Amino acid sequence: MDRWRAVPNDPLRGVALFAGLDLRSRRRLAASAESRVYREAQVLFREGDPGDVLFVLRHGAVAVYRSGPAGDRAVLTLVRAPNVLGEISLLDGAPRSASVEAIAPTEALVLPRTAFLDLVHTDRRLMDEVFRAMGAMARRLTEQKADHIFLDLPGRVAKTLVRLLASVEDEHDPVGLSQGRVAELVGGSRQSVNQVIRTFAHRGWLRTEGRSIVLTDLAALRRRAGLPEHPES
Repeated sequence: MDRWRAVPNDPLRGVALFAGLDLRSRRRLAASAESRVYREAQVLFREGDPGDVLFVLRHGAVAVYRSGPAGDRAVLTLVRAPNVLGEISLLDGAPRSASVEAIAPTEALVLPRTAFLDLVHTDRRLMDEVFRAMGAMARRLTEQKADHIFLDLPGRVAKTLVRLLASVEDEHDPVGLSQGRVAELVGGSRQSVNQVIRTFAHRGWLRTEGRSIVLTDLAALRRRAGLPEHPES
């Protein structure tokens, strides 16, 4: 983990939100940031916490979730580095609308709201990227709502696994996610989701390796999810 503490000269490079900024602006913003390291299962922030900082993931991955009155959880999305968390609360100053937990050892740069807003006010390119991120979030939430209406549980599991694969380079790389976490993502019980995954494994579409899921027939999973067999290039 010591290697994570050596922050490079341009730590915001590769993060889509800051893609339109020049090197000088990225460095100026990064200079106000604090580097933090989180262990797996550690909470970065909780629903209701002040929305006064932006998290820039440099390494690792996190789950964004809401908690119910009985303590049950619904995972809204997974975010992998390089990416950002908390940009919406940063703009409106409202408390966090969800909680975030590391699902792998994770390092983040934490940017204060004041430094971020100062740059937003002086650089239109950053505001354009924020609007783009807000639009992507709205589309994702709309799609999730539609999936729960129109897809059965196996379809939602298949689609979730396909979407998770989109964040890794090799389609045969394991999806480092427990079956319980998949259940939280698709809104099903762990027992029901485990049965779906066993069925998919029996059909040769995937296999499990410890806590990870390896996809072995992506085309079949895409068909079961109601997705085009070949994604658009």
